Amino acid sequence: MSALLTDRRSLLGFAAVAGVASQVGLPRLARAAASSVEAWSGLQRIAAGDLSIEYADVGPRSGKPVILLHGWPYDIHAFAEVAPLLARAGYRVIVPFLRGYGGTVFRSADTPRNAQQAALGRDVIALMDALKIPRAVIGGFDWGARTANIVAALWPDRCQAMVSVSGYLIGSQKANEAPLPPAAELAWWYQFYFATERGRLGYERNRHDFAKLIWRTASPKWEFDDATFDRSAKSLDNPDHVAITIHNYRWRLGLAQGEARFDDLERRLAQGPAIAVPTITMEGDANGAPHPDPAAYAAKFTGRYAHRLVSGGIGHNLPQEAPKDFADAVLQAAALSA
Repeated sequence: MSALLTDRRSLLGFAAVAGVASQVGLPRLARAAASSVEAWSGLQRIAAGDLSIEYADVGPRSGKPVILLHGWPYDIHAFAEVAPLLARAGYRVIVPFLRGYGGTVFRSADTPRNAQQAALGRDVIALMDALKIPRAVIGGFDWGARTANIVAALWPDRCQAMVSVSGYLIGSQKANEAPLPPAAELAWWYQFYFATERGRLGYERNRHDFAKLIWRTASPKWEFDDATFDRSAKSLDNPDHVAITIHNYRWRLGLAQGEARFDDLERRLAQGPAIAVPTITMEGDANGAPHPDPAAYAAKFTGRYAHRLVSGGIGHNLPQEAPKDFADAVLQAAALSA
């Protein structure tokens, strides 16, 4: 179950909005059930910016759009139960494979395999443009939460509302120069491993075993089975996956360059811009991955805002571990912006 911890305006106001959301969709969520096969039957593909993006498109095409973004080393199956819940509430749910995952591929062999944060944010805008979606509710976790933050901060006119697991994750190379306390540095062990050639080769040769280790440490109480893991692990066989992963973590530490075309966006992101769109942040009570304390980022959300702690041993992959809680948050965030 989830606990509401913070509401910028008033708890009574939020409760009223939540009640509206319940009337329009939440009763159906409790009865909804769907397998990943049902959720992802007939994946779509579209040219969008640098990429040919493979994505799931669930729910009525006339429904209000929701875009859900996965993290590393996960894939669109993190939302395999969330998407049908939202679709049954009348939403059109779009779940793309990020660059370097699944069937999403670069349109040109000459495009740098760049995974700096601004590039991923621009990918979402390119996808929305290609699909002719002017505005959407955007939600995500891990890399997907950071990307949702970026869209909300830099293109607020395109983001109706946001659901972000682990809150505010926008960073900068300059900020990452500062050392963290030893326990925090230990949690980022793989970032330093990836900074070496040994780490790149190790991930290339053992990406599935590596990903399973991350799943287990990031969600220590999630008892996923082999079939659940194997379904997502296939997306890591993308030919650009290793290059994208390594570049992302090396770029964060200033060990890899980004592209000049993103310099202006990165300068704006480095200032830690506030996010004014209606937002619900979430955290699992058993998240074993590095993540900030909610009190550290609450002030970054200057619009209607609430934070939820989801209890019951929920780890880093919150949408897959607690799909109803995540779907409820999406509906309520959308209602906050109405």
